[in-house]
Amino acid sequence: MSLIKTIIVEDDLQIAEIQSRFIAKVEGFELVGIANSIAEASDLVEVFSPDLILLDIQLADGNGLDFMWQIRKQTRNVDFILITAAKEADSLQQAIRGGAQDYILKPMNFTRFNSALENYRKFKDKLMDVTALEQNVVDELLHHGNESKAGTINKTVPKNIDELTVNKVQSAIKEYDGESLSAEELGNRIGMSRTTARRYLEYLASIDWVKPNLVYGSVGRPERLYFKNF
Repeated sequence: MSLIKTIIVEDDLQIAEIQSRFIAKVEGFELVGIANSIAEASDLVEVFSPDLILLDIQLADGNGLDFMWQIRKQTRNVDFILITAAKEADSLQQAIRGGAQDYILKPMNFTRFNSALENYRKFKDKLMDVTALEQNVVDELLHHGNESKAGTINKTVPKNIDELTVNKVQSAIKEYDGESLSAEELGNRIGMSRTTARRYLEYLASIDWVKPNLVYGSVGRPERLYFKNF
């Protein structure tokens, strides 16, 4: 498997360094350059022809979204993940229209960063393996599996599982900074009993949205934790 050539475009040197360290922890990616300005980024794209650009929006010498559209006109063989403090809905809309693979808000954490890169790598791998398109294959490629999992919820949801509550639980898990949480922690976060929280976590585990595992501490009984699987 060839490595995914990646460029960081970030004018905050400290954040750029953090991103570079994060990339080193994710299998399948090669950092080929760091640009602290749009001008530097343009040079790096021309020299390295990267597969992926991790792009900030608010840069000292211009707007990252404008740069994305500029590169789109020059080459179709590059993808973007936006990493930015821009919280305006319009920025997200423009990023989506430009074909951004993901949109990460600062301050970021490794869990979210890793998820974005892993989803992108899986997307690339699946795309290379596709010979003929079926609708489920299209859904998997365009939505990183989220559409198919959402469909699973609609088709197989048990009677004691409420879809609105499922959505609430999923949102709470997505917003949680840690890699795993217990039923008690989830219940405390969204105001439900431990038993109810466990029922919904077990349901999400049944559709492969989370992965349960017993974690043994230094004392006491093992605790069943649920790890993000998206």
